Amino acid sequence: MADLNFADLLEAVAETFPDRTAIIQGDLRRSWREFDERTNRLARHLIDAGLTPGSKVGFYLRNSPAYPELLAACFKARLTHVNVNYRYVDRELLHIFADADVECIVFDEAFSEQVHTLLDELPLVRTSLVVSSGKHAELTWCSDFENACTAGDGSPLGIERSGDDLYFMYTGGTTGQPKAVMWPHKERIRVIALSDAEDARAHARALLEAGAPPLQLVLCPMMHSTGFTGAVTALCRGGTVVFLQQPGFDAVECLNTIETRRITQIALVGDAFSVPLIEALGRAERSYDLSSVELIFSAGAMWSANYKEQLLAYFPNASLRDALGSSEGSRLASAELQQGETTSTGRFLPGPDTRVFTEDFKDVVPGSGQPGLIATSGAIPLGYYKDEAKTATTFPTVNGVRYSVPGDWCLVEEDGSLTLLGRGSNCINTGGEKVYPEEVEDALKQHPQVLDAAVFGIPDPRWGQAVAAVAQLRQPGAVDSAAVDAALRTRLAAYKCPKRIVFVADELRADNGKMLYDKAKTLFTAHSE
Repeated sequence: MADLNFADLLEAVAETFPDRTAIIQGDLRRSWREFDERTNRLARHLIDAGLTPGSKVGFYLRNSPAYPELLAACFKARLTHVNVNYRYVDRELLHIFADADVECIVFDEAFSEQVHTLLDELPLVRTSLVVSSGKHAELTWCSDFENACTAGDGSPLGIERSGDDLYFMYTGGTTGQPKAVMWPHKERIRVIALSDAEDARAHARALLEAGAPPLQLVLCPMMHSTGFTGAVTALCRGGTVVFLQQPGFDAVECLNTIETRRITQIALVGDAFSVPLIEALGRAERSYDLSSVELIFSAGAMWSANYKEQLLAYFPNASLRDALGSSEGSRLASAELQQGETTSTGRFLPGPDTRVFTEDFKDVVPGSGQPGLIATSGAIPLGYYKDEAKTATTFPTVNGVRYSVPGDWCLVEEDGSLTLLGRGSNCINTGGEKVYPEEVEDALKQHPQVLDAAVFGIPDPRWGQAVAAVAQLRQPGAVDSAAVDAALRTRLAAYKCPKRIVFVADELRADNGKMLYDKAKTLFTAHSE
């Protein structure tokens, strides 16, 4: 197996296609030559700041050209990417930065107050860089990202790298605090079938014969695995990554961008993006020309069959690719759909290295009706950073073969296809974001009027699941629900806050102290009627 490294691939692409466009956002266009030189300068800046191979860099960024530029610079300097959910606040942020041992934080200007507040509690941080809009006063306690990309030597670094260099992908997982999944470059390159070349230059030469490169619109955040993988794959294939101008997702801007840029590929996350696109197309006073799109792919959240079919009515030349995977293991299973075809929600074909095990690691017999855990071998991560116990559980060795078992349950049909059942825990997946109920319950109980709380997911037509809660009051009677919600939003990212809270006087736990989730859901339904 080739010992490929993402940085070497990116350098070879830039050398082979210097005049192609690498990045587009609004009126901003950067050629591969510019992208290469800017990221070389940024890599040198980070090295000069004292970062060494393996140092961790926190990416506290929304989607923008800064994200792939910083990523390429870290790859080139052999630094480790640490994704940071930009919706996190206060203690959530501190956990990620401290758990990852970050030595550098790169952040959007809008997040400067959050970072500055935490720096005293992060003694390992050597340097910070701000991605500035130029609209506010210069921050004196950190470096400027744009200056780091434009000042100094833009020539290649001449660093020997390894396919064993790592990047981290933090995931909420199904239990506990977020954990960093450790991916070696060479294993991730195998996963996304990026190249079977023996070296980076051979990879770039092969691209000369590969036809038109992808023009990739990345809608989902790069701080999640789907957006990250989509952007990195497009760049390493010599293509162009396109970002929307607005920091959030705007369906009309998205449609205009697809039409005017002649986008060929789109990365999104299931129903959370499909629903507003379909609604915008239904309201539109004119027809959009979306014929350039060849591929729309999703991973990380439910993608309902009816929304897939509705999308294809507007994207006549597109194939839809629904990937079942996680930060801990990709290519578990996939589903493809084209216009005129029908499908069912949650039905997938297994990946090339996929098996379905019972809890005692026996193969599930197709058509047996017995639920099983989806597992994959081959190109998988090393495990979780600083968590050997959880690594042993999620990455077990069975008959001498090491597997990734992220926790997805399914049925194996007689034809070998898989019907997804979901995660075997109470983890809530809302629009691709994983919410750990106990964390929200704990935050609710910080309010003086709340004695106890049960948090769970309820079906939602757009997000797949929405966060719901039943809160037991200390004193029966009226409660200031707006104040409870406001207090929650100072402790939790907005997507973790319940869409609806039902307040009750009933006890929510059994005598043994365990939460009675079934009772809580019954109470929620009764108070919602």
